[in-house]
Order: sequence, then structure tokens, then C-alpha cells
Amino acid sequence: MIPTAPVIDSHPEARAKRASKDDGRGPRILRGPAFGRAPQDDGKRVSCSSRSVVNRFSRRCALLSAFALLAPTCEAVAQDYPTRPVRVIATSSAGGTSDIFMRALADELHKSLGQPFIVENRPGGAFNIGARACAEAPPDGYTLCIIPGEPLVFNQFLFKSLAFDPENGFEPITQLFFITQTLVVSAALDVKTLPDLVALSKAKPGTLSYSTAAVPLGVFIERLKRDTGADLVRVPFRGGGEAVTALLNGSTPVGFYGIANVRAQLEGGTVIGLLVDSDKRSPLFPDIPTIPEATQKTFAGRSYFGLLAPARTPKPIVARLAQEIARIVGEPGFRNRNLIERGLEPVANTPEAFARFIREDRVTSEQIVRESGLQPQ
Repeated sequence: MIPTAPVIDSHPEARAKRASKDDGRGPRILRGPAFGRAPQDDGKRVSCSSRSVVNRFSRRCALLSAFALLAPTCEAVAQDYPTRPVRVIATSSAGGTSDIFMRALADELHKSLGQPFIVENRPGGAFNIGARACAEAPPDGYTLCIIPGEPLVFNQFLFKSLAFDPENGFEPITQLFFITQTLVVSAALDVKTLPDLVALSKAKPGTLSYSTAAVPLGVFIERLKRDTGADLVRVPFRGGGEAVTALLNGSTPVGFYGIANVRAQLEGGTVIGLLVDSDKRSPLFPDIPTIPEATQKTFAGRSYFGLLAPARTPKPIVARLAQEIARIVGEPGFRNRNLIERGLEPVANTPEAFARFIREDRVTSEQIVRESGLQPQ
């Protein structure tokens, strides 16, 4: 028993007189925060503060017991998951890089977990439409979403307002892959290396234009111009197909795109690769140097896609999905066919590692947007 201290009553006679009054129901015993409990055998009162400690302790024990009972239940739910089809929101159009990958992954998840994973495309709005649909879905594990970095870390600095919370609206499951991007030039320029491009741009000022597939890539070229004096004119990116067409016909002879988008042209020799944005060379084109090799500088702001769920999705379900995806991505056949051959760099990390990466990338993204000079729209 927890020892209790006596309550000192500064007006015992007045209290006793009030307590002894009979209103027809017998003597009243005063209770409540001001009076403590009824008198004990030793003539002392149990202090309110001591009783509160006991009550709080009891409630805390009850909560701990409830959580202890709930933990096995949560684990059991994760082991039984899924018991019905799972919806996967894709923030890009059907037939795009992430859509093709997610459908291949969905087939494997169906095989291993026993329920269909149905891909639903919700493109548009700089990926914000699909991201909002994901964030607003019930957090029960039956809505997942494949999302790029833009709505997670970039768009909050590019839009005055968003209809979802990019920092607290999602439960990271795993980062799926990086998209390897390559700086290419039309073969008609007769340029073989990055120094060659810089020299040609200086020799023909104002005549060489470039386009990029993402804000960080544009910032990289602007930094290159500042550091080397290169004279390159930016043309706003209007879509992958249109940009590649402009590259091939020479109207915009320099571009920074996903390596898979120009794979055929690289293999055919109609474009020349000057560098890739990864830390290691692409298995598809091992002769193309990396940014650190070509510039002696690192590069932050790579394009990627991850799998997420609405915030507060049960942790055991998140963990099970991450483990299963890591197993699938680790299989050589799936890895080579659906990632390496498509110019994608596999990741498949843990939920904790992905959440940490997002937080760090958000800081980098804010710096990139500030440097780009873009203003929120």
C-alpha cells in the first residue's frame, strides 16, 4: 500500500458541524477534491494528492496492459494482411516508368500475398492529384501509392498552397528506385565530353539550347554555366516525347533526361551521353562517366519514386509490405527485367530509412528551389 499523509484541516470544528447536519437522509460524509475520503480507522484522512497518484498509476497500468494485449493482435492482423484487394494509386499516367514498374510489382505481390494489388492512375497537377487522393484515403493498409519526390519534398516550395500535408500526410513504406538521368547532346554537334560542350557553347554564344526533365537537373546546368562560363540557353521542359524530338532534330540539341528515354538513341549513336547523375555508372552504358567523375562535384536532387500509405497506417502492415518488396526487388530476374534494364537504380530500403531520406531531401529541395529562382504559383 502506498503510504498517505494526513490532511491538515485548518477549521476542524466548522467542518464537523457542517458534516453532522441531518437533512433527512442521515449524516453526510463530505467527499471531493477539497475533502479527501471518509475518515479512516486511525482518524486521519487519505490525501487527495495520494489518491490521484494511485488512480493515475492504475489507469497507466490498464493502458499498458491494453497495449500489451493489442500488440499480438496487431501482429496477427499483419500476418493475415491482406484479406481483400489493395488499391495502389499511381500519380503518373498509364504507360509511364513508374506505372510499368508498379504493375510488375503488383503482380508479384499478388502471387506472394494472395490478394490483387490494383493500380489506379491519378495523374495531373504536378503529381498533386494522386498524392492528395492517397493522403485522404483510410489508413487501413488497403490504399497504397507510388509517388515521386515532387509532391513529397518539392511542391510545397513551388505552390502557394497544397490540398494535402506533404510532411505529415503519408506513411513511408519503401523507396523503390532512383531514375538514372543522363546529359546528352545531338551527335550533330560533334561533342564527346563535357569540356567539349563547354568550349563549343563559348565559341557559339547564344546558339545552344537545353531542356531538362526536372528542376534539380536545370539547377545543375545553371551551376555548370556559372562555374565554367558555358553559354547555354534554357528551354522549358514540355514533355518527354516533345523534348526528345527537339533533341533529335537539333532545335534543342542538349538535354538531361531519363536514360531509358534516350536508350535507343544512345545505342544508335544519334545522341552522345556526357554524364549520368548517379554516384556509379549505369550498367546500361558503363562508358558514360558520373557527375562526380566529370565535374569533381557531388549532385543532390535525384529523381525517385517511393511506395507510401496514408498517415497512421498500422506499422506492422507497413513493415510487412517493406519486407516483401525488398525480397521481390532482390530477386535477380525481377531486378534486372524491371529495374536495371529500364534505367532504374534499385533501393527497396526500410520504412525508417525512407522516412529519414525524405526529411533530408526536403531540406535539399528547398535549397534547390531557392537557387533556381522559381516562385510559388
